[in-house]
Amino acid sequence: MINIKTIIPALVGTVLLLTACGGKNNDQSPYGQQQQQQQAMPYPVITLPSETVTAYVTYPTSLEGIINSEVRAKASGFITRVLVDEGQKVRKGQTLFTLETQSLSEDAAAAQANVNAAQVEVDKLIPLVDKNIISNVQLETAKAKLAQAKSGYNSIAANIGYAIIKSPVDGYVGAIPFREGALISPTSQIPLTTVADIDKIYAFFSMNEKRYLDFIQNTKGTTRSEKIKNLPKVRLRLANGKLYDQEGTIETINSQVNASTGTVSFRAIFDNPAFLLSSGYSGLIEIPTVYVDATIVPAMSTLERQGITYVYKVVGDTMVVSTSIEIVDRVDNIIVVGEELKPGDKIVAQGVSKLRDQAPIIPQPMEFDSVAKGLKKVFK
Repeated sequence: MINIKTIIPALVGTVLLLTACGGKNNDQSPYGQQQQQQQAMPYPVITLPSETVTAYVTYPTSLEGIINSEVRAKASGFITRVLVDEGQKVRKGQTLFTLETQSLSEDAAAAQANVNAAQVEVDKLIPLVDKNIISNVQLETAKAKLAQAKSGYNSIAANIGYAIIKSPVDGYVGAIPFREGALISPTSQIPLTTVADIDKIYAFFSMNEKRYLDFIQNTKGTTRSEKIKNLPKVRLRLANGKLYDQEGTIETINSQVNASTGTVSFRAIFDNPAFLLSSGYSGLIEIPTVYVDATIVPAMSTLERQGITYVYKVVGDTMVVSTSIEIVDRVDNIIVVGEELKPGDKIVAQGVSKLRDQAPIIPQPMEFDSVAKGLKKVFK
């Protein structure tokens, strides 16, 4: 006989157990998980501004004085005196070096003696020809010997003059690799020194063909000369990383592409009032590109996936939408973007790697400057 009193408590316990299990399964349902994933979290949100931004593209450069004249010997000999020092300012015609001339002086004395002897012979023959004692041919032969003797003497005298080596231009003396006692000659590969006029400095740099075409086509003007006149001022960043305090002007652009390097060469000029720059220096030329009323976003507010850059744009009050952007340029830690975003659009400022497309958020408005702090230096 079945005991009702025993079955009823067992049934009650089973029902309670099933109820408990059923409640747990409901919590783990996909719907329940989606609710947890879609739960709105607070995120900082910024409103995108419109700014005028200047970006710079850099190119390695080498510097030279506007006049950079090598000083070379025109005659062989030993240096007897070095009359200037490196870095010294000199005038055109100022003596820089002297060479040993003792042997040349002896040769000059012998050559002068030959000239005197030839002159005596000519003087002796002239009256004989006048009296028709000898033919005029003998006199002309003597005159030819005199001319030859004078030419020999003048050549030696010129070499003596070449022993005094003078500055070809006004400027500053460069390195002096040869000192007293050194034997030099006109065929020496290394010059005695270089005298440079550095009141102004040339900066030489090159662009590859593609960049050159983009650069020149985006410059106002219909002719090459007009475009060069309309090129922007350039900056010079020195080898120590500091910016030179004078802006430069691009003066010339080579009309041909260098076949071996595939580049087009440029020359810019800078004033050098404090003589800080000198021939042989190096640095970086910085060419500006100005974006007027550009839409900008902080780089930290972007996310890159498979080579495409995204931001999370706030749509409505609480939803974010993953939006791909075109990177027009980068300036320090900000990005100039294309037409996908407009001034006034709102995007998530931080924590974008944790978001998903069409996720709800609790917007926490922030000032753009607080996210892009330290970046105002690139704005104008």
